[in-house]
Amino acid sequence: MYRSHTCGELRLADKGKVISLAGWVQTVRKFGSITFVDLRDRYGITQLVFNESLNAQLDEQPLGREFVIQADGTVLERSNKNPNIPTGDIEIEVTAFTILNKSAVPPFTIQDDTDGGDDLRMKYRYLDLRRNAVKRNLELRYAVNRAARNYLHENNFMDIETPFLIKSTPEGARDFVVPSRMNPGQFYALPQSPQTFKQLLMVSGYDRYYQVVKCFRDEDLRADRQPEFTQIDCEMSFVRQEDILNMFEGMIKHIFKAVKGIEYTEAVQRMSWEEAMWMYGNDKPDIRFGMQLLNIKSAFTLNGEITAKGELLQGADFAVFNEAETVLAIAVPGIAEYTRKQVDELTEWVKRPQIGMKGLVYIRYNADGSVKSSVDKFYSEEQLRAIAEAAGAGKGDMVLILAGAEERTRKAISELRLEMGERLGMRKKDEFKLLWVLDFPLFEYAEDENRWVARHHPFTSPKPDHIPVMIGNNPVIEDAKHYLKHPYAQIKANAYDMVLNGNEIGGGSIRIFQRELQEKMFDALGMSKEEAQHKFGFLLGAFEYGAPPHGGIAFGFDRLCAILGGSESIRDFIAFPKNNSGRDVMLDAPSTIDQKQLDELKLEIRD
Repeated sequence: MYRSHTCGELRLADKGKVISLAGWVQTVRKFGSITFVDLRDRYGITQLVFNESLNAQLDEQPLGREFVIQADGTVLERSNKNPNIPTGDIEIEVTAFTILNKSAVPPFTIQDDTDGGDDLRMKYRYLDLRRNAVKRNLELRYAVNRAARNYLHENNFMDIETPFLIKSTPEGARDFVVPSRMNPGQFYALPQSPQTFKQLLMVSGYDRYYQVVKCFRDEDLRADRQPEFTQIDCEMSFVRQEDILNMFEGMIKHIFKAVKGIEYTEAVQRMSWEEAMWMYGNDKPDIRFGMQLLNIKSAFTLNGEITAKGELLQGADFAVFNEAETVLAIAVPGIAEYTRKQVDELTEWVKRPQIGMKGLVYIRYNADGSVKSSVDKFYSEEQLRAIAEAAGAGKGDMVLILAGAEERTRKAISELRLEMGERLGMRKKDEFKLLWVLDFPLFEYAEDENRWVARHHPFTSPKPDHIPVMIGNNPVIEDAKHYLKHPYAQIKANAYDMVLNGNEIGGGSIRIFQRELQEKMFDALGMSKEEAQHKFGFLLGAFEYGAPPHGGIAFGFDRLCAILGGSESIRDFIAFPKNNSGRDVMLDAPSTIDQKQLDELKLEIRD
């Protein structure tokens, strides 16, 4: 064997042992006739001491950074101990060593505070993976994987693999497609999820299924998105929504305990989708802090009723508010003393293209109880104070108000709330807050196509008392501005998302399991019987053979790891990720293929 121990294993109790180590040279430090080498492997770092007797061999075979070596020696107590590493009490007096492989000079330093930029490190990802910072991320990923599997195994779930080469049924994100050489002109698709397969497994009687599985979506990338990503995919038979929530709430709590040592004992809060949109402006609210929205004027309804504080704006001749579809406010604690420059900077922030607002209105609720606003020539001090207090502001706080079109303004105020929470230190990375968001709309309106589409997927079951509203044939909306008033906008789904710190980490639903209702759902989406049969005939057929009630959930594994690791990007927790253009710069993929392959596949490349 090349080694008897790893570089992170030896302690003072091993003093006097004769051992062998193997690994990579981290640093070489020469002091006269003595040379110190830090030897690194996956498990840690151990200091080697090369005394005068090895000088001649070191002169003939000098060591460089990232050389792979094997060293024999004796464990000694270290005189200048290093408390920063677990092996810092010992060192190895080397008696013999062998260079197993030399290394070229690395393009960046292999250490936590590396001098390598992102593109360079991705090009040499096999070197980047040697860094402790990356290694810790992959160790956390493995720990989450192991904890989830252990929990699911203990709860009688079976890990069953499903195919990667499937039929393309483009709904939502684009499919990645794979040409078939044996079936010219025909294509497989890579699965966006194993959705239909896990439902078929329920029909087959495997009542508790899971997979830690790769999924593929051909969509634009960002920090929390990759073309190939991993899900913890789960399905259960003979369950209602409450059973799903309890089971997977338990799984996440188990992961917290096993991976982070956190005993999450508090009840997980639940709220409806409408409540989330009303109070926070989005369906994955970060509830680690307050700043709930005040609806002063809105077309958005809560439980079918408009409950905005419209009377607060009455009697004023302020066109920006009067002509807006909605006016939304948040009370930000402790910023009443913001300077004009700071307020102007916030105004510019909301005007950025990605936020898209025309301006910002503020109300200062000063410490002495007085009120000052950018619109105080339109509203009395009493009105402004009433608005501030309705928004939850106290003395020393400032109310920030946005007005405009419903959807854009709601999204903008939500982003502003998160930004202020970040600036004020309210979004702590070591604090974790879980939330269930329930009762999502079954449909959402695709304005560019002027039709209704499934919000989650077309296999999600509607609330039973909402089924009669599914009138079929995907009715056209004559006035897109009023789509929220259409009956389809009121249909609720048996769907649920788990949210962690403002990120959706899991989503699922109780599924449709009867052919008649599934056909009614396809019809409501404007899908003809022929199209439904062509795309999903296998599933409709399966439902005729005793399909049980079932439901499930899929967790974004990469995202869960990133949140637990305190990172904004899932790329930090994937061994070989793609860049923001979907490229693997290490492999230089995607790339062209040669003409012979194109001919075999009966494909022609056009400019």
